Amino acid sequence: MNHAMIIGATGITGGYILRDLAARPGWKVTGLCRRPPGESGPNVRWIGVDLLDKADAKAKLGGLADITHIFYCGFLPLGPDELHLPANGNVAANLALLANAVEPVEAASKGLAHIQVMQGTKYYGSHIGAFKTPAKEDDPRHMAPNFYFDQQDYVAGLQAGKSWTWSCLRPHTVMGFNIGNPLNLLAGLAVYAAISKELGLPLKFPGLEAHYRSVYQVTDAGLLARAAHWAATTPACANQAFNITNGDFFRWESLWPRIADLFDMKAGPVQTIDLVAFMADKGPLWQRMVEKHDLMPVPFEKAANWGFGNYVFKATWDQMSDTTRARKLGFTECFDSEERILEQLAELKRARFVP
Repeated sequence: MNHAMIIGATGITGGYILRDLAARPGWKVTGLCRRPPGESGPNVRWIGVDLLDKADAKAKLGGLADITHIFYCGFLPLGPDELHLPANGNVAANLALLANAVEPVEAASKGLAHIQVMQGTKYYGSHIGAFKTPAKEDDPRHMAPNFYFDQQDYVAGLQAGKSWTWSCLRPHTVMGFNIGNPLNLLAGLAVYAAISKELGLPLKFPGLEAHYRSVYQVTDAGLLARAAHWAATTPACANQAFNITNGDFFRWESLWPRIADLFDMKAGPVQTIDLVAFMADKGPLWQRMVEKHDLMPVPFEKAANWGFGNYVFKATWDQMSDTTRARKLGFTECFDSEERILEQLAELKRARFVP
């Protein structure tokens, strides 16, 4: 029996990995988070732990002696609207999240086989400005700070001379259904479209004109979960990083009219707005929509994070990752991103998250 420990198991990435592994024969899962959801399954248990408290982490995790795989999906932003990779003030905290979870388990679990760290294209400086595209895993690093560098160096250093192996995965804009997660662009798109329609407006693109026309990429959350299992259990993947995306690229200018069609709306032009400011007064409207359309009772503050939307839609440069390394070693799953985003938005409608 493989026993996976997932740090950040209530987020989009960690949640999808948890459900994927728990459904596989021969796997059980322990999820770590500050506030466990209280629900579990036959192969799932939760541990509430403050990973910034080294003593608390050691007390609660030091007895886990049968962990075989660790999946790190944690992230500590500076604040709700500071979702870009933070400056050097947050590097130590994000490194502590990883180290405080790994060290007591690595010491106790003699059968540990693999530690995986979830990263992203911010490793290449995608949050700073234009970077070399398509980005490859061994491209030179940009000027520090970047806590992805520190986390990867920490795991690689810890592994030296050990029998277990490590991997790092680098997705871009993970698209999945997860309520209350600040890094959820899919929910933001759906809520923005629903509110625009309720107000009788066309679906205008709220970001920059240059972003609307730039090359973009996304990673389906289910695909990423399957890639995580693959990289953690395939010997040829040992001690390497992998770009994981849907495998294609698109431009919002081609997808936007199709999103409008899905919501039975007219597509409007680009109209750059500050989503945080313009959505600040929409809570009462959202509550009326929930009652009017018999939607899921999701509070407006948990339905979408407008700061993340501002961050995503401000980039004026191409976002492109090369996934050749993963394909050569056997992970060939892919999606047509435009089609998959439309499918996912339709899933949100069927789930009554939006009308």
